[in-house]
Amino acid sequence: MKKLIALMCSALMLTGCGAAPKEADYKQISQEDAASILETEENYIILDVRTPQEFSSGYIPGAINIANETIGTDEIPQLPDKDQLILVYCRSGNRSKQASAKLAALGYTNIMEFGGINTWEGEITTD
Repeated sequence: MKKLIALMCSALMLTGCGAAPKEADYKQISQEDAASILETEENYIILDVRTPQEFSSGYIPGAINIANETIGTDEIPQLPDKDQLILVYCRSGNRSKQASAKLAALGYTNIMEFGGINTWEGEITTD
């Protein structure tokens, strides 16, 4: 009986040492793929993570602006659905990668980062 209890305890301890938790993740896509999604999908958010000043100088139509620097560990009221498709861009692609990683760490599950507006060939609008 003591051997059985010791064996069960060992088994329980081993199951607690399983694989490491999956790192927060996002998908990087091409701007062509992003443009295709904008044309064919409906339930998505386009997220511009540049500063408000940069955003007002020109942005992809329909985009909302949440600066990368403001994304931390708090919930984001403008992004209530953590499973909704979020397409993320910035000026050149650096901040969009940072913001995408932060969003994934916050529990967002459907993030697609597509670089910067500097190379965007689609429509750009201003305020």
